[in-house]
Amino acid sequence: MHVLSVSSLKGGVGKTTVTLGLASAAFARGVRTLVVDLDPQSDVSTGMDIQVAGRLNVADVLANPKEKVVRQAITSSGWAKVHPGTIDVMIGSPSAINFDGPHPSVRDVWKLEEALATIEPDYDLVLIDCAPSLNALTRTAWAASDRVIVVTEPGLFSVAAADRALRAIEEIRRGLSPRLQPLGIVVNRVRPQSIEHQFRIKELRDMFGPLVLSPQLPERTSLQQAQGAAKPLHIWPGDSAQELAADFDSLLDRVVRTGRIPAVGAAG
Repeated sequence: MHVLSVSSLKGGVGKTTVTLGLASAAFARGVRTLVVDLDPQSDVSTGMDIQVAGRLNVADVLANPKEKVVRQAITSSGWAKVHPGTIDVMIGSPSAINFDGPHPSVRDVWKLEEALATIEPDYDLVLIDCAPSLNALTRTAWAASDRVIVVTEPGLFSVAAADRALRAIEEIRRGLSPRLQPLGIVVNRVRPQSIEHQFRIKELRDMFGPLVLSPQLPERTSLQQAQGAAKPLHIWPGDSAQELAADFDSLLDRVVRTGRIPAVGAAG
């Protein structure tokens, strides 16, 4: 089971959108996927069409990471009505904010890792939608992860935010979890005609080299539309949705190669 955190230390760069795009690509390919909604805003849970009534959630898991609790906090995404496959969600909750203090204990940091270990045989890929800060929730996610993808956008503060994230990943790798590595930086919401955007992408490349992943993701309303309708991007009609779906397929290829996730079949 390969665990990938989707992180950003700056709000509003489309981190959850990238999580949903990768989840859609994995589902289209038949990869058994669990999405952990660790952001207290819980937008991933909404975007993946899940019924939360009567279920436990990620806050319950962080309080008690036993298998029984973990299984009760996981439910199948409504996406599974589209076509067969395993696409599940560990349900998000605003209560997760109670676990996001600035100075977590070592015991608390390993809670999610402990929880995921109980369901390891069930999934090929776990995507964690992280909280947009460097407090306890993000550290808990990274301690449970093999790789971190850093989401940024081509703006003035993007280089600083990406640099801060990569330094923090290195700090966690050294101090806590030697297996942790950055997968790379995804540049989201790119307008190819914008000179400013091209300048910022060059700046990111100059600073981080091959860690800047291709393709960069163009700004498209189709992704927001699919998200708003709680549908996977890969079934959303229109050319722009399909072009974006192909971009997420390419990013998923990188995840699959890095994590040595068993090939299930061609994307589509």
